[in-house]
Amino acid sequence: MVRIGFEHALQSHHAAIESVLQRREDIVAMVEKIAESLDKGGKVLWLGNGGSAADAQHMAAELMVRYVKDRRPLASLALTTDSSILTAHSNDYAFQSVFARQIEALASKGDIVIAMSTSGNSQNVVEAVEEAKRIGCFSIAMTGREESRLSELADICFRIDCVETARIQEAHTFLNHLICEGLDSIYAS
Repeated sequence: MVRIGFEHALQSHHAAIESVLQRREDIVAMVEKIAESLDKGGKVLWLGNGGSAADAQHMAAELMVRYVKDRRPLASLALTTDSSILTAHSNDYAFQSVFARQIEALASKGDIVIAMSTSGNSQNVVEAVEEAKRIGCFSIAMTGREESRLSELADICFRIDCVETARIQEAHTFLNHLICEGLDSIYAS
């Protein structure tokens, strides 16, 4: 027999989304910081593991192509999409530095690094933010409720008030779409 906790899932989802909406000012500040970087020739680099890797790819596309409104492409890339880089680096060096290596090569001072990790403690994501800070990038972390290495390291850490991975990821997507909406409001004709 199939068992799905619809009510629990919906309640958890609602609470996670509500925790995003309670930080409206922080979302506006993130959008403004991203726009400031883009206006100075910067770019947005996205990263994460698993579902967050897919979210990184999704969000880079939203900025490069468009979200809803027509606007110029916004410089953005996901560090999660090149299978040759991911596998070669992990084989020749270590998986824990796979994103930091790309940050070292591709990021410049003033760029925005958006790191997603539901636990906030994924070593390869932590090392990427450490490298981003060393270069002088502005780092935004998206995590779950708990204090973590990312919440300590990032310039802004947006913690979703939830401990369930699926609900945290749903809220990260909602948050990222709000960021896109804010950028559309700035750059769309």
